[in-house]
Amino acid sequence: MSRVIVALILVAGLLLPGLVLAKTFGKGVTVKEATAISVLLDSPRTYVGKTVKVTGMIVDVCESRGCWLAVAGDRPYEQIRVKVTDGEIVFPLEARGRKGEFQGVVEMFELSREQVIEQRKHHADERGEAFDPGTVTGGETIVRLRGLGAEIPGV
Repeated sequence: MSRVIVALILVAGLLLPGLVLAKTFGKGVTVKEATAISVLLDSPRTYVGKTVKVTGMIVDVCESRGCWLAVAGDRPYEQIRVKVTDGEIVFPLEARGRKGEFQGVVEMFELSREQVIEQRKHHADERGEAFDPGTVTGGETIVRLRGLGAEIPGV
């Protein structure tokens, strides 16, 4: 009998390696349908102030506080940042490289050149990297989610 149980456990381990329970962050994800990140970035004004769900691969996580993560979009080289209130939700660094679901309110910010320089300098300082303000040629528009919840398997 014990050999049968051991065999079942081994078979289950071989057949179900991808079946990992998701960890819930914040309020979790309750929005049923996902909105493509490309759609949000193409027409952000349509979504500003609305709660949406996006899905995708986590490509970066805030290394100092876990207060944001970046999710790869459905088109190459696109991503959206999910920013949470510091300390309310803390995303672990090991979330990098995992796929997840993220719920939040769409926000849009118009930044001046000076604000872009300040923001990029801050991010470079956090990572211990050099930053050249001369690389910033103008202002930019940032579209992000004010994160309310997430589901990330395997963290």
